[in-house]
Parts: sequence; structure tokens; C-alpha cells
Amino acid sequence: MSSEPALQQHTLAIGGMTCAACSSRVERRLSRLAGVKRAMVNLSTEEAVVEFEPGQVKVRDLRRAVEEAGYQVVEAGREERQVRRRDEMQAQRRSLLAAALLALPLFLIEMGGMLGLPLPEVLMVEHRPLPAGWVQLVLVLPVMAIAWRIYAEGLRSLVRGGPNMFSLIAIGTLAALGFSLWGLWELVSGRSHTFASYFPAVSTILAFMLLGRYLEARSQRRAGAAIQALMDLQPKMATLIEAGEERQIPAAQIEAGDLLRVRPGERVPADGEVVEGFSAVDESLLSGESLPVAKGPGDRVVGGSINKEGSLLFCARRVGRDTVLAQILRLVEEAQQGKAPIARLADLIAGYFVPAVMVLALVAGGAWLWAGAGIEFALEIFVSVLIIACPCSLGLATPAAIMVGTGRGAQLGVLFKSPEALEAAHHLDTIVLDKTGTITEGRPVLTDIVPLGAFGEEEVLGGAAAVEQGSEHPLATAVNEAARARRGLALGQVAEFTAVPGRGARARVEGRLVVVGNPGLLAETGAEVDAAALARAAVLAEEGKTPVWVGIDGFLAGLLAFADVPRPTSAAAIAQLRDSGLAVVMLSGDHRQTAAAIARQVGIEEVHAEVQPDEKAEVVRRLQA
Repeated sequence: MSSEPALQQHTLAIGGMTCAACSSRVERRLSRLAGVKRAMVNLSTEEAVVEFEPGQVKVRDLRRAVEEAGYQVVEAGREERQVRRRDEMQAQRRSLLAAALLALPLFLIEMGGMLGLPLPEVLMVEHRPLPAGWVQLVLVLPVMAIAWRIYAEGLRSLVRGGPNMFSLIAIGTLAALGFSLWGLWELVSGRSHTFASYFPAVSTILAFMLLGRYLEARSQRRAGAAIQALMDLQPKMATLIEAGEERQIPAAQIEAGDLLRVRPGERVPADGEVVEGFSAVDESLLSGESLPVAKGPGDRVVGGSINKEGSLLFCARRVGRDTVLAQILRLVEEAQQGKAPIARLADLIAGYFVPAVMVLALVAGGAWLWAGAGIEFALEIFVSVLIIACPCSLGLATPAAIMVGTGRGAQLGVLFKSPEALEAAHHLDTIVLDKTGTITEGRPVLTDIVPLGAFGEEEVLGGAAAVEQGSEHPLATAVNEAARARRGLALGQVAEFTAVPGRGARARVEGRLVVVGNPGLLAETGAEVDAAALARAAVLAEEGKTPVWVGIDGFLAGLLAFADVPRPTSAAAIAQLRDSGLAVVMLSGDHRQTAAAIARQVGIEEVHAEVQPDEKAEVVRRLQA
């Protein structure tokens, strides 16, 4: 029985693409290669993803196909390309401003009469055609010089047999320039006394196209921001333990089996297993859990998470492309490289649009010439068709609409993954929301103070706040905020402070031993947690809260409960979504009890909890099906 040959996937960074016709041309050229099963070129990310049979085609063949199509394979990494995009965007902005300053006077000269502006006669073509023509020529030539890239790219594509949008603009504006120059020469030679000028049209079209290019470059740069943010989670350096000595190495050089140290405040540089030490690690980037997770020998740590308390020694197990963070990065890249069906249709149309317009322009001009019209009128028709078909709307309206939509969304706290996602938003019937930081505040707050035995509420809070006032742990921050909110609460003097990573902290406050942490830590000082207290803690846990115990001088003093509470606007916003006919689903990596408690508070019925990042896409696919 013959098995299907294994396919290999390769991503090429491509330079020189300027419009949908370019990406369509590269896609067609790659797809024609024997052994290529699928080629997908994304103009926004400037990348081609190709699936092929290694036995039939090689990567060098893919590169050659791109170059034969008239484009370049860029060897730079993603970060270098981001820098190059930023520099290009700044250059395009400067070109746009210069062109606009020159095109605006031409536009006002052309439209001044219609707008009722008091223009001097010498600038009005209908009154003084010759001096007005010279003024317009002097203004239009610098605009064309500023837009030289449009001509270079458009004419190069035309010569190579794959005309793009810029080819159409180049031919149309050059023909318009030639027609206008001919008319100006007729005036100079005295053979004519009237002048039909296309100089203002040329400058206006070029200025709008430069604006479109700038907006598109800005949109493309923002499209890479999500990936860059994920890449920034990976530390650049790591502390390697070798022969008992510590030394700094680039994180890219970590190998499986290396012994690494991560200190408080540092990011974990690779996936691995704790060998020595106790700490609490912030894994919110993976699980959505807002509270740090206690770690000790034998526990797993994930690259990109933040070590909050003690020093950890761990053994690297998965490095490079095998880490969880790298897999998440790959998921985001694949999402950005994908195309919506409407985008594929647009690319298909773009591939035939330019040649079709050029043929139509020739047919229209030729038909009028054949019908007996003069060469001037036939040329005017030819130029008119090209200029009218110049894709100002395709080059400007689409990126402008995307920028307005995504910009307004960002102001309201809504980020769109891609233009395709924005386009498809009107088909939505289900909204999937993350819990931490979306529905909730994204940080724990103190919700309950439960005094036990003979102790009072302020005594419990004051003792805990005194112990925790020097700690950076999120729960300590929440205790201190609650203590500050009670203006009359004075904190005692602290001595003999000891932090026990993953378990809590203890100190002497005004001579009294105060312990804040888990039951095991309290038991070491003689404070026993009885069944009634445990039952009370269980009730709080069912409400999605995290209980922390407080002991004073060997007695159980009280219980503090913390929760990542819903934002004040969440319940109303979710109700508004449901009223508009949308189903609302919560998707969280947090514990099932916590997620269910938050869902009840904000009015969400369907909850998917304890879902890992690489499983979230699968849950969304199930909902789509």
C-alpha cells in the first residue's frame, strides 16, 4: 500500500510587493512548480507559505520562482524586517507631506473657480492658458519625482509581463503628462489658443496613492505588533550553571538538559523542571490565572513566565521552536498568514484587473479613432479610461477604512487580529471572551476579611498588612491597598521578616509573631486550622476566591479572601451583547470554580475553563462548527 508523501512547509519573506496583483502573481508562479501542493502569499505580512514535496522541489526552486516573478526573497529576520518597515514608513510619510504641499496649490488652481476662490487671472487656464500651464508644469514635475518609486515599480512590472496597480498609475499619469505637454507645446508654437491640462489630475492621483501607500505601510507594521509582543516575552539572555559556576549566555544558545538559574523578577528563558528552590511564578500569559503559581522541586516552569519571589534552579527540557511560547507564536503567525475567502477572490480579480483595464483603454481610444475622431480626442479617451480606472479607491479606500475601523476599535479597547477579521465581523453570532483582564480587572483585590476566635477584623488586616508591606507579590499588594483604604489603620513596626516562597511570610509585628500563608506554614507556629474554618474557606473557594490564612502568636486569627473581580462595566456590556442577538462564551485557563463564579456574576452561561493556550483555537473551531 503506497502512502502519501510527507509534505514540507517553508516560509519565504518577500520584498517588492506593492498590491494584490503582486501577491497574486507570486502565488501563481509558486503554485505552478511541480511538487508544490499549496502556496499562499500574504501582502500584509509580506510572506509566502509554501507546502511542497521535498523530493520534487527544493527551497532554492521556490526562491528562483519568486525572483523570476520580479520580486526579492528577503533574508532578514522578523525583527530586522520590522525595523525596515518602520524606516520605510517614515520615508513614505516624508514623501507624502512633500507631495501634498506641492499638489495642494495645483488642486486649488484647478478647483478654485468652482470653490469661488479669488484666483489671479495669470493662474487660470481659461483666461491665461500659457502662464497657467507653465505654473502647473513647474508644480507637477516635483510631485512626479517624489513618486518615482511608483513609476519604477509599475514600469518594471510591466516590462516583466506582470503589470500591477502601479503599472496602471504609471501609464495613466505618464500619458496624461504627455497629453498635457503636447497641449502646452501647441500653445507655445501658436497652433492653439486653448489648453486642456491634466497636470492637476496627475499630482492629485499621485498624492492620493502616496497617502494610500503610507496608510498601508502603517497598517502592515501594526499587523506585526502582536507577534512582536509575544517575541518580547522571550528573554534575550539566560544564566547557565556549568561546573558550579554561573555565566550569562544568549537564550538562543540554551540546549535541552542545561541547568539554569532564574532570579526574582526575571523571565524564565525555556520550558523545564525545577531542581532546587521555591518561588511563585506568574504564568498569566499561558493560563490566564492572575495569581502566581507556587513552584518547587519537580514542578514544571514555562518559558516567558515571570519568577516573582525566590531564586529557582531548573533543568531545561524544551528549547527553541519546541517551547510553549514558540508554539503560541507559531499559532499567531499562521493566523496572520491566512486569508479570508473574500481576500482570495480580491487577489484573483486583481491579477486580471490591470491587463483588462489596459485593453479597455486601447479599445476605447482605437474605436474613437476608427470612428473618425481626431488623434487628440482618441488620446484623451485613452488617458481618461486609464486615469478613471487608476485604483485610487483600491489603494486608498481599503487601508483608510481599515485604519478607521481598527483605530476606533482600539480607542474602545477592541483589537482586530487582521483586516479579514474586521471584514467578517458582521457575520458574528457568538462572542468568545477571555476572563483575566477582559471580563475581570486582571489583578487580585481583597474581597473578604473573616476574623476568627477572639481577634477583630482590623487586627487581622493590620497584622497581615504589616507583614506584607515590603512584598511585591500581587496578594501582598492587594492587602496593602485594602489597609491604605482604611485611613485610621496604623501598621506596627516589623522585625525578623522571613518570606517562604510558595507558602507565605512571617514576621514580628510590635513583638507579636504574625504568619500569613497556607495552613502548613501556620501549623509550624502552632496555629491549627479547624474544620469550621476549612468549611468557611471552601465556601469562599466555590465563589472563585483564593483564601489565605493569618495566624497571630500561635493562634488562628482569621482568613483573607482574594479574587480577580469583574470590571464594573462587564455585566452591562455582556447584557448588551446578548440583547443584540449574540451568544457570549467565556474561555479561560483559570480553575473551573473561579471561572464559573465570575461567569455567574456577569451573566454568562457557557464557560470553558482550564483550557491551555494551544487548546483555545480548537475550542473556537468547535464553536464555529
